[in-house]
Amino acid sequence: MITLPLRVATSRILFLGVLCVGMIPCARAAAPDDAARLQREAGRVTITRDDWGIAHVRGRTDADAVFGASYAQAEDDFNRVETNYLVSLGRLAEAEGESALWQDLRMRLFVDPAGLQADYATSPRWLKRLMDAWADGLNWYLKTHPQVKPRVITHFEPWMALSFTEGSIGGDVERISLTQLQAFYENRPVAPDAEERGARPREPKGSNGIAIAPSRTADGHALLLINPHTSFFFRSELQMTSDQGLNAYGAVTWGQFFIYQGFNPHAGWMHTSSGVDVVDEFAETVTHHDGRTYYRYGDRELPVETRRVTVRVRLPSGGLAGREFSVNATRHGPVVRAEGNRWISTALMYRPVPALEQSFLRTKAKNYAQFLKISALQANSSNNTIFADQKGEIAYLHPQFVPRRDDRFDYRHPVDGSDPATDWHGLHALSELPQVINPSDGWVMNTNDWPWSASGNESPRREDYPRYMDMAGENPRGIHATRLLEEGRDFTARSLMKAAYDPWLPEFALLVPQLVSAWERLPAGAAQKARLAGPVALLRGWDNRWAADSTATSLAVFWGDGLLERVRPLTTAAGIPLYDGLATRISDAEKLDRLDVAVNRLVHDFGSWQVPWGTINRFQRINGDLVQPFSDAKPSMAVPFTSAIWGSLASFGAKRYPGTKRYYGTSGNSFVAVVEFGRKVHAWAVSTGGESSDPASRHFIDQAQRYSDGNLREVYFRPAQLRGHVERRYAPGG
Repeated sequence: MITLPLRVATSRILFLGVLCVGMIPCARAAAPDDAARLQREAGRVTITRDDWGIAHVRGRTDADAVFGASYAQAEDDFNRVETNYLVSLGRLAEAEGESALWQDLRMRLFVDPAGLQADYATSPRWLKRLMDAWADGLNWYLKTHPQVKPRVITHFEPWMALSFTEGSIGGDVERISLTQLQAFYENRPVAPDAEERGARPREPKGSNGIAIAPSRTADGHALLLINPHTSFFFRSELQMTSDQGLNAYGAVTWGQFFIYQGFNPHAGWMHTSSGVDVVDEFAETVTHHDGRTYYRYGDRELPVETRRVTVRVRLPSGGLAGREFSVNATRHGPVVRAEGNRWISTALMYRPVPALEQSFLRTKAKNYAQFLKISALQANSSNNTIFADQKGEIAYLHPQFVPRRDDRFDYRHPVDGSDPATDWHGLHALSELPQVINPSDGWVMNTNDWPWSASGNESPRREDYPRYMDMAGENPRGIHATRLLEEGRDFTARSLMKAAYDPWLPEFALLVPQLVSAWERLPAGAAQKARLAGPVALLRGWDNRWAADSTATSLAVFWGDGLLERVRPLTTAAGIPLYDGLATRISDAEKLDRLDVAVNRLVHDFGSWQVPWGTINRFQRINGDLVQPFSDAKPSMAVPFTSAIWGSLASFGAKRYPGTKRYYGTSGNSFVAVVEFGRKVHAWAVSTGGESSDPASRHFIDQAQRYSDGNLREVYFRPAQLRGHVERRYAPGG
């Protein structure tokens, strides 16, 4: 591998103590009149907590509502708010030490605080007001709660909001391998972790979204299902209202000031993770001469750009040390790893101001035309959108940031950066993207799968688009949702809620018959045939539906987990979809051996291979930590639904942890809402556990049973609905 002389951690460590270094400015000291100014701002805001602890924030202006929303989120979980900005600013190692170093460097390849400050200075005036109010709300919270001790950020600056403009659970930057980044910038081999090798099963990240047109509903009202699958407690539930026309309700990623997935009195929007290719790698041919490093581009040699980045790392002693790097970039983007003798640079969307504009403005869109006009900002790279409005319009929209490329090249792998034909050539127009608007069949959906089944026969046709429009393919949840929607008629809000928790597991409907056939082909006298006769009979007679009292669900999931352990490395190495691997890469003998393993595990851990699923699959929230210390000895609750991997629309990503035999969930259904757009909008929702991160709060776990049962509660969206359900009304700091 050809490398630059680098100032890396092993050779360049700066002891900082409590000083600020590099391009990250120190938090400024509060001005003497800040307290009076912030108190005046707080006086223009009212926060009403309902009997579920959910904050309904009202202000005179949009900025007032943002002030109140950031304050309310800090009340509920300041730790998550601060942590999200430590991540997005590339400062997590200041709190967590060496373990976060490479995550921070990855972020700092793109996020330059000086650049964000310049972007803030040139932002539209209306957006600056919102960023100012966002910082003011958090700083007012810290000033009125001196007992709260931030890990790092003691004062929030308005420009920091530009570092975190998109509410998805995993940003585009997370596709860059940390181990390969470390290997490149430390110029030494670094072993890939278990997830990169495919040895650790990965829970699907994403969501379900369904919109149903009035022609398909009993009352002639459009319906919307909002069902994000994220890590638990990733977002808060919130309402933001102002006298300037803002009135949005839904899920807000901690620390952001816009409703990411939700609705207003006229329209609703649901984002699902997209399979569109918007992150590409370019293999650069590098040469050295005249004391500089160059890369080939066409018939020219261009100089590699370098800049210094200092990442601050907390030491075990409590002090800080600066790790200084010379990072490299080409016209395609930062260099993130090497492949043979070539450097690999990464191109992805980085448009902080338009992204923040689009994220906020769409919450005020009253209809599809307005929503589409805001989408023309083209600063959404990773989200499909399911839309519904009061006029009865429904839509599936592809991400709007889609680079135009030459479809001769396979962008699933690094392309030749020296060939200008591989470059991005602007963005596709919105009219060139897959979309479905008001289909005659009356429904649209997405489950993080391809857009080619977004609306049955009226879906976009794959052959009409470049192949990079989707790299995800189909998944079992999409098959599941399509069946329900094609068969369904006269939908109501209640029947849509029931559909969201439909227990069918389509992947097992495919896999179990294969297992039964493999067992039947065993010789009559085979010991394994006799040994597995009971388990195979249980699965043969199963209806492929999860239930808390189902012993077949337990056996199937334990067996399926074994199949995943086997097939993940194979599909990763071969570059094929997981479900193709499950169907084609596991032999009959392996299927049967994995069932043996599943039976033995159940017997070893629970004393029998016939264990009700609810005994194993549990929800537990012990404290407010970001990582829960799960324990079989502490109270927990049965959850009947399974991982989305098997095609369950309701998702509960659970596994064993050190010292446990039971499975504990950490991801999946996190906010579920059904919205009905009648003359007045009505909605029902449930969040994981509860709104507060404080174990002493009555709202720490008050929604857990509803969450497990799929029993959505009424949303108090209008003042008349909220009346009689008010727990507390106050001004921030009051």
